[in-house]
Amino acid sequence: MVSTGPVNKSISVESTPSAILGVYKRILAELKDRNFSEEDIFAVHLAFEEAFTNAIMHGNKIDPNKEVKIEYSVGSDKVEISITDEGEGFDPNSVPDPRYGQNLYKPQGRGLLLMNSYMDVVEFNKRGN
Repeated sequence: MVSTGPVNKSISVESTPSAILGVYKRILAELKDRNFSEEDIFAVHLAFEEAFTNAIMHGNKIDPNKEVKIEYSVGSDKVEISITDEGEGFDPNSVPDPRYGQNLYKPQGRGLLLMNSYMDVVEFNKRGN
């Protein structure tokens, strides 16, 4: 079935890694219903997973009492996803570039790079979350 009308939804989930599964399945199903390409679906999946993981790990510090709010809009040719955590925020410009120096060898720190590589636009609110 091909859906053509836009869908707008808002979901709040606890800050646990397992909470991502149901949310991204819903979003990816909306993309499939609108005939997005496999490449686009992969890109959204990757960027969403990185942003959600950052929200629970760095923003909410894996505190299950804190929530992550996900708002998304899926149209026929556009996807917008907003992920907000309850953390203090951060300065995205202060994150070291994972492509240089000792950062190459760190097991983490590539999420923002991946999101920016796969998405047309990545924005942060004033607090950085």
